[in-house]
Amino acid sequence: MEIRLLIEDSQGGRSEHRLGPGEHLLGKASECRVPIGDPFASRRHARILVDEEEVYLEDAGSRNGIWQEGNRLSGRTRVRVGDRFRIGETMLLFASPGIEEAGRSDGSHQLEEVRGGDEEVRLSLVRQPVVIDGSVADDEEFHAFKSQVHQLLLEYLDRHKRAVIHTLDDQQLREEATEAVRLVLRENDLELPSGRSDERLVREIVAEAVGLGPLEPLLEDEEVTEIMVNGHRQIYVERRGRLQPIPVVFQSDASLLSIIERIVTPLGRRIDEGSPTVDARLPDGSRVNAVIPPLSLVGPVLTIRKFAKDRLTIDDLVARGSLSREMAEFLAVCVRQRKNIIVSGGTGSGKTTTLNILSNFIPNGERIVTIEDAAELQLHKDHVVRLESRPANVEGRGEVSIRDLVRNALRMRPDRIVVGECRGGEALDMLQAMNTGHDGSLTTGHANSPRDFLSRLEVMVLMSGIDLPVRAIREQIASAVDVIVQQTRFSDGTRRITSVMEVDSMEGDVILLQKIFEFVQTGRGADGRVRGYFTGCGYAPSFYTDLEASGETLDRSIFERRSAAEGVEG
Repeated sequence: MEIRLLIEDSQGGRSEHRLGPGEHLLGKASECRVPIGDPFASRRHARILVDEEEVYLEDAGSRNGIWQEGNRLSGRTRVRVGDRFRIGETMLLFASPGIEEAGRSDGSHQLEEVRGGDEEVRLSLVRQPVVIDGSVADDEEFHAFKSQVHQLLLEYLDRHKRAVIHTLDDQQLREEATEAVRLVLRENDLELPSGRSDERLVREIVAEAVGLGPLEPLLEDEEVTEIMVNGHRQIYVERRGRLQPIPVVFQSDASLLSIIERIVTPLGRRIDEGSPTVDARLPDGSRVNAVIPPLSLVGPVLTIRKFAKDRLTIDDLVARGSLSREMAEFLAVCVRQRKNIIVSGGTGSGKTTTLNILSNFIPNGERIVTIEDAAELQLHKDHVVRLESRPANVEGRGEVSIRDLVRNALRMRPDRIVVGECRGGEALDMLQAMNTGHDGSLTTGHANSPRDFLSRLEVMVLMSGIDLPVRAIREQIASAVDVIVQQTRFSDGTRRITSVMEVDSMEGDVILLQKIFEFVQTGRGADGRVRGYFTGCGYAPSFYTDLEASGETLDRSIFERRSAAEGVEG
């Protein structure tokens, strides 16, 4: 059997190889039957096995692996005509020996093959862009060279800059480190491996020594909303709601752990075997969570939820189909008229983003106190006091909980209290604040539905350690909470407000909920995206008369139920 391998690199250069029975190596080494000059390829990256009937592809122990449709291959994979694979920025296409190639005027390429009868198979040699342009060199020689220079740099900084290093800001530290790398290369007479850029080496070494290493380009990429590092050899990102792996790595677990410590230490937090998990934030407000061994079995695990650089508005959410214009107008009125609102939803559903946007409707001149575990709320108001909880120190002392901060906030003359998330006994203090003159409070909570959130709220109140009857708790909830906004992240990555509920009165021992708006899912489009529409539910909230008395004018028709043809598409 013979197979034809077509290769296209990142610059559009293409080559062709006809492979007969036997084993064929792919990589940078001179002994490789199929040379791969990609910067992300290893010396002996992969092997192709051709026998009389089948063709197989397997990884030869490379650092960055072989990828197919966003998945990294493991073990030996059977290859068929038309299969496409990626090594770094290089695309591989397997075709039968009879295939012919034709160029197209638009610069793209098309491959055609007629396999008996009138069946025509068209195969496109499509390059999938690599996320990062050379953030890490992946062959063993360059990796070892970088490790050597990295160690020499740290030793140099420790010897010559120890006294002043803590007085430098980030920019000054990078300048010092950049100069130190160049000095280390000169003093030790180190010569870069052939084909490598001095500027690239310096940039990567400095990023990993005093910055965030290969994560820095990802943090600059506006399309990346979340970064997930599963040990030093595996990094995933979320783009447009979809997870995808990227071909970059850290030098070692120790290097990754060093970067985690660099993030948490300035915040007065620690991570070690005695405290192997930590929540923190980056200077731009991005949320950080880290878990290290012995809790993690894959090495240090780092998750960064990026904070949007551009300030989002309610109009942005409407334009993205997260809610309808009618829903936006109603929620804006609720905030202005000091209704207590809870944003409920699952992890990554967009609760904090929605909370940020709703806070923009708070009138200027009001004093706002925000309370969070790791400060990430960005309220664009003049009078904002931001409070952040603090974990216990090494001796187990000094902890300041969310509940402590909520109680303290009541003494700070707040007009509004905004709690990043209620997840424990602070729920009782929050409810009491809402019931004792602090109307217009905002918070978020994890739950799959508004009804589930009420049940979870009861549990959180009981976590306060105060033994209250369930009916008393429910009466507190029904009296305190006015509106629950349910946020959902769908399987296609889109985030929508799926319902807006009014918390009404009690009937017996049950809290009554009335649905005001909802998202009705109608199916999926050809592109796999969830389709549906927003509609009112035929119910105007019980506090609507109060809103009108305060001078707010809302068209009652926005609450009418609509059909799929009449509703607002989302």
